[in-house]
Amino acid sequence: MSEALVAAEIPGATAPGISGARQFWRRLRAQRAAMVAAGVVALLVLVALAAPLLTALEGQDPTTYHPSLVDSARGGVPIGSFGGVSGDHWLGVEPQTGRDLFARLVYGARVSLGVALGATAVQVLLGVVVGVAAALGNRWVDQLLSRVTDIIVAMPLMIMALALLAIVPENFPRPILVALVIGFVAWGTIGKIARAQTLTLKELDYVAAARLSGWGTWRIARRELLPGLAAPVITYAALMVPANISIEASLSFLGVGVKPPTASWGQMLSSANVWYQAAPQYLLLPAAALFVTVLALTVLGDGVRTALDPRAASRLRVGTGRKREARSDLSGAAEPGPANAKEAIS
Repeated sequence: MSEALVAAEIPGATAPGISGARQFWRRLRAQRAAMVAAGVVALLVLVALAAPLLTALEGQDPTTYHPSLVDSARGGVPIGSFGGVSGDHWLGVEPQTGRDLFARLVYGARVSLGVALGATAVQVLLGVVVGVAAALGNRWVDQLLSRVTDIIVAMPLMIMALALLAIVPENFPRPILVALVIGFVAWGTIGKIARAQTLTLKELDYVAAARLSGWGTWRIARRELLPGLAAPVITYAALMVPANISIEASLSFLGVGVKPPTASWGQMLSSANVWYQAAPQYLLLPAAALFVTVLALTVLGDGVRTALDPRAASRLRVGTGRKREARSDLSGAAEPGPANAKEAIS
């Protein structure tokens, strides 16, 4: 009953379940840019998961030093063309240390994607819990949690992350620490989104019917409100992942993120900033990996947002999409409706 009521209350809403998933998939599949981005993201995830297998296939690992492959007389520049590219080292070696660059890139994908996804999970959990609690609580609870959320939103993210990461002992696992710090410092916006959406949903008829039937507050939240929060939360979470990758790279670049010998794209960029002339591939490869990953995740997140809410215009429109919509509008306008059916017959 509640599902039927929500479909009637929200214009354009579809019945939940399989049909809603099919409609979402059909809308997402219609966006070519989003599907290409999804393929790129899937490939990156596959590379990150298969990092041990790929490095074993190459016969290298990300931490072993190869001093014989760098020219100590020139300050540690890799010996050979293109940064020491060979059959044993597919992308060359790292300056000064001689560590395999391909192995560090694929293991860096593990760290960058893992930190971003972990931080996003913490942000979603904290934001939804605080937002729903604020919307369902009394006036004092709402005021308190809303002010806490405002403080979190107003905090300068990088400064707070730098301060927190600087005081934690070095023996704490750094990737986990970076994910927790980003998650705890940057959940405010999704908390505001969850609170605003919950305030809207709890005024609908099916929520009032559940309340009149004797359901408790948290049962209503779990059974009736959380499914309605899924679309905005998933949309914003998809857009937070590339932002968190950039934050992790920035923290590692500043020297407070992931520490050596753990491979991270941001940490590689931090070490490569003095080698852009002598060994440009050491700078360009992690920078290109970051650029492609952030771009693909951003395009995919925007496609998910548009598929979940087709009434919202996409921020990353492509020409083919506009032309397709224009053709569909023209074909719809050309079809004779009931009003001019007689004219068409005559």
